[in-house]
Amino acid sequence: MAFIITDPCITTKDTACVDVCPVDCIHPRKDEPEFEQSPMLFIHPEECIDCGACVPACPVSAIYDSPDATPASQQDLVDANAKYRAGDAGAFAEVQNIVNAHISAHPELMNIPGTERAAAHQS
Repeated sequence: MAFIITDPCITTKDTACVDVCPVDCIHPRKDEPEFEQSPMLFIHPEECIDCGACVPACPVSAIYDSPDATPASQQDLVDANAKYRAGDAGAFAEVQNIVNAHISAHPELMNIPGTERAAAHQS
């Protein structure tokens, strides 16, 4: 599996990563119907070419280069990235459930601004 977007992206949804992605593997994009409803962005694992351009572009340090590099407290979001498929309503609903469960499991972290949340997960 390719790169993983994690919870600093929740509610942030900064699309700087989308702008630098050479293969448009980060969804939902602003022009996709799911964008407004989605709590965060996801990297489509089959579309990603592992170029890494998204990592330095992310203003909240939400992107990890592999599931193994993703902090244990965010491993559930690895599954969300793997299941997200643009335009697939069933997959989108399942991913939203995963993200909502993550938010419920980490209320103390969700109160931390996205720009500081990645560091909070490391502690």
